[in-house]
Amino acid sequence: MAIQLPVLNRPSRPQPQAQRTVRVGELARASGKTVRALHLYEELGLLVPVERSKGGYRLYDEDALTRVRWITKLQDMGLSLSGIQDLTRQWESSGSAPLAMAQVEQLLSDKLAETREQMTRLATLEAELQASLEYLRTCPSCDPKQIVDACSSCELHDEHEHAPELVAGFSAQ
Repeated sequence: MAIQLPVLNRPSRPQPQAQRTVRVGELARASGKTVRALHLYEELGLLVPVERSKGGYRLYDEDALTRVRWITKLQDMGLSLSGIQDLTRQWESSGSAPLAMAQVEQLLSDKLAETREQMTRLATLEAELQASLEYLRTCPSCDPKQIVDACSSCELHDEHEHAPELVAGFSAQ
């Protein structure tokens, strides 16, 4: 007669939970996108419903919200929807995980460099706008008939102070 030993501390297997699904309208509200945008993403193969309801409604799981946010971030980076399609195709056909990751790393590195360049340009523009506003804030007391022609030489501005280019450009010819 064989003796059966009790199995102690056996890890319990997680039971599969029913996946919660949402209809396209709920996904649209959660993502801040329109239903039409989500349908377009589906037409382009960027978003796939996990199933359809008995009534024919598209049903999406929690991953769909992540996917929509991903698409939005890629668009914020300057990629068009067709560019996102190309990126997805490259990812799927890369042949290996290291190659796929290298492609994504290169894309993100390039976009980071572009973003930093744009931030530098925007900081310069911000400074120019601020200087222009400060310059113009002295002008309300000027004679309106003279402001356009004599703005760069009125007594309210220091004679050595040059108008910022955003102001000076109006009188340059």
